[in-house]
Amino acid sequence: MKIIAIVSGKGGVGKTTVSANLCSGLRRLGKSVLAVDLDPQNALRLHFGVSPRHVGGLARAVLSGDDWRGSVVQGNTGDYVLPYGSITESDRLDFEQDLRENPTMLRDQLALLGLAEDCVVVLDTPPGASVYLTQALAAANAAVIVALPDAASYATLPKIMSLIKQYCSRRKKFLGYLLLINQVDRVKQLADDVTDMMTAKFGKKSIVLIHQDQAIPEALAYSKDLQEYDPLSRGAHDVKLCVQAVERLINPDTAGAASV
Repeated sequence: MKIIAIVSGKGGVGKTTVSANLCSGLRRLGKSVLAVDLDPQNALRLHFGVSPRHVGGLARAVLSGDDWRGSVVQGNTGDYVLPYGSITESDRLDFEQDLRENPTMLRDQLALLGLAEDCVVVLDTPPGASVYLTQALAAANAAVIVALPDAASYATLPKIMSLIKQYCSRRKKFLGYLLLINQVDRVKQLADDVTDMMTAKFGKKSIVLIHQDQAIPEALAYSKDLQEYDPLSRGAHDVKLCVQAVERLINPDTAGAASV
């Protein structure tokens, strides 16, 4: 089982959309995939066509002492997702306290799910430092940092990199990270300049780009897999390259022959 943490230094970068598209792409490679929502916004399930009225999830399972397996649902895209769950503000604070008191809860619970050996778990986390990010990085085999090609995202990269170094660098099972620059629009000079700065800082082998493409939000609006909604779009092409880069990262010995 490989665990991938999807992280960001700031909000509004499209991290949850990236998480969902990564799950669908890995499934198309024949992987067994589970998407796990660690963000209290509880939005990841919507990307898989799970009803907004669905209230179950991992937070509710922890607070009630239930087995997490009972909270896993299959969306209409065919992907499996473990939602965060709909809870009150008071319950959220209690849940976060439970996470602080048990820093390996996520890793331990994932091990109890009985997932296939080749399963890939994709963790969607809230932006910035949080107890959810700490749990995710402590469990992750790889991290994907999602950023926009703007000054604000660039400014948050040192902090998110320091957290990855703190929680991941000393673990032998941590395989590395990728920087995913999302919503790239090369027509805009600032976006072009920041993209070049990030590429120079991290190196081309550590960076993947997803260009701005209306097909991506449209696929979400219709609750469809991007590759099915518009397989010839620039967004679908970029997501394929992203999935292939992630596959090479988590399976360096076998990824050479992978294709979406």
